[in-house]
Formats: sequence, structure tokens, C-alpha cells
Amino acid sequence: MPKRPTPVSRRLCLSVLAAAAGAGALAGCGFQLRRPPELPFRTLHLSGFKPTSSMGVALRRALASSPSTRLVDAPPAAEAIFEVLVDAQERNVVAFTSTGQVRELQLRERLTFRLKANNGRELIPRTEILQTRDMTYNERDALAKEQEEQLLYRAMQDDIALQVMRRLGAVKL
Repeated sequence: MPKRPTPVSRRLCLSVLAAAAGAGALAGCGFQLRRPPELPFRTLHLSGFKPTSSMGVALRRALASSPSTRLVDAPPAAEAIFEVLVDAQERNVVAFTSTGQVRELQLRERLTFRLKANNGRELIPRTEILQTRDMTYNERDALAKEQEEQLLYRAMQDDIALQVMRRLGAVKL
């Protein structure tokens, strides 16, 4: 007499079938994982970043994921020049307690840039991207809040870098 399946193995089979059906439905609708945009130029030069700029590091990391574009050190060797006009981190106090202690901060990451072709033609005019995050603050947790602040800045930089990549991908040469 054949062995009868247990309720646990029956549930496992049903969940595997449901996962396979879901994967098939996603494949049928054209779902794809997000890929870095295909940039219309083969070489790019970044100018205007300070050597210690963490925004510059985030943008270089995003550009490194592009399969068709590489960064060059000399502007004459580049098809396009990404010129940074403003790269700033700002920190403003938003709220105080009745005793004058800081309770809430607003963090801002600002990047202003333009993109030019090697011949001087402006491909992207002066553009500003601004990210803001609000953060509560407590002096008892100063060290933890400092680490949270750095994580928020890094998240904003990564988001700005992705926005820049999408804008670079939309450029028409």
C-alpha cells in the first residue's frame, strides 16, 4: 500500500507550486530587476569634488556599476564632463525642549551639478538635488545618534547618486 502524504509535506508541495506560479506570472508580465541605466557616453570625467567628499565616493561607486561607461582622470579624454558646483551636508536644529536642549535635527544633502560635452555644449543645465531627513536627538544617546546621522547621510548620498545615474542615462548626445 503506498504511503499517504502527511499534511506537512502537502503544505510544502502547495507552497512550492505557489512560488513557481508567482515566478511564472512575474516573468510573463515583463518584470526585471533594476539595472544601472545605459549611459550614452563611453568616458566621463568628474570635476569639482573635494578629495574627501563622501558624495563623490557614492557617485563613483554608482558609475562603476555602469557596464558601458568608465571614469577618466583628464577632461580632454572624456566624452562628457560632470561638473560639481555644490556638494554640501547641512545640519539644522528644528526643535528644542523647554530647557533649551536639542530635540530634533534636520539633515540635508545637497548636490548641484551640470553636465557638458567635451566640446563645451551643455547636456544637463545647472541642476540641484536635495535630500532631507528628520532625526530626533537625545544627549544621553549622543554616540548612537552620531552613528545614525552618518547612516542617514550615506543613505541620502546613495539616493542622490541613483538619481544622477537616471539623469545621465536620459541624456541625448
